[in-house]
Amino acid sequence: MSVGPEANEPRWAVPPVGGWTADDLDTLPNLPPHTELIDGSLVFVSPQTLFHMRAVDFFNWQLQSLAPHAYEVVREFTIDIDRYNRPEPDVIVVDGEVVQESGQTRFPAGSVHLAIEVASPESLTRDRETKPVKYARARIPHYWRVENHDDRAVVYVFELEPSTGAYTSTGIFHDRMKVSVPFPVDLDLTAITARRRAAER
Repeated sequence: MSVGPEANEPRWAVPPVGGWTADDLDTLPNLPPHTELIDGSLVFVSPQTLFHMRAVDFFNWQLQSLAPHAYEVVREFTIDIDRYNRPEPDVIVVDGEVVQESGQTRFPAGSVHLAIEVASPESLTRDRETKPVKYARARIPHYWRVENHDDRAVVYVFELEPSTGAYTSTGIFHDRMKVSVPFPVDLDLTAITARRRAAER
């Protein structure tokens, strides 16, 4: 009896000594979409939840309509923090002048005014602990973390404290979010809730 060929096993990229670098994200073959680089390691995203998709869409579109003309609002785009860190916030607000051509794959962290992360169960520790530290060290002035609490969005707002170089909490918002920086924003967070569920409440 003949034996059929063994199934091909997936071939994972073996990191070089010292870990991957920011430039490797543009050259490594067959990376899944939205792969991030954190401390020289590749981080893959889990399947997207409906809440995550709607929250990212909500902040992307709302901020595009509210941001001053000097800013650009971009979703799911990597930023260069240093040689071994190239995360991909869910939404960022950047200086418009860094958006130069359609082939760009990243922005310098120094151009980012606001980074937003919509937390999911597998990313919660990174969004609460790892990424805020890295964003603060990169001197990104504002960081918002969005979480799903009982099918309602809660937004945790942080601002960089210049004397310490760390983020300090400036507010926790449930149904309505109103802030004045990095530009005036007044948002109905209940709009993120699924329409049918919203109508039933």
